[in-house]
Amino acid sequence: MADELLKKAQDLFEGQIDFEGQRLAELIATILLTATGLFAFLVGYIQQNIYITLWVGLGGSAITLLMVVPPWPIYNNAPEKWLPAGSGIAGAGIEVDGKKIN
Repeated sequence: MADELLKKAQDLFEGQIDFEGQRLAELIATILLTATGLFAFLVGYIQQNIYITLWVGLGGSAITLLMVVPPWPIYNNAPEKWLPAGSGIAGAGIEVDGKKIN
């Protein structure tokens, strides 16, 4: 039972995300930060208060951080299948300047 809990905690803290998850996280961060910046500017402009602009921007940045930084399961939907270590043949079929490398 303790091993199961340790395995779950390890999976949670390792932060495994795939390449598509990285692309999705970057897209979400870009969209949220752009929308936050525009919204903060508009609210600050309408209220004529720079503090409100900064606090709205800070809040939006915090929300973006919570949406992007943790390794949510949506960021690991297409994991890569890597070859096991040592399964390749070193130098197989590689030629440099007409000489085969072993």
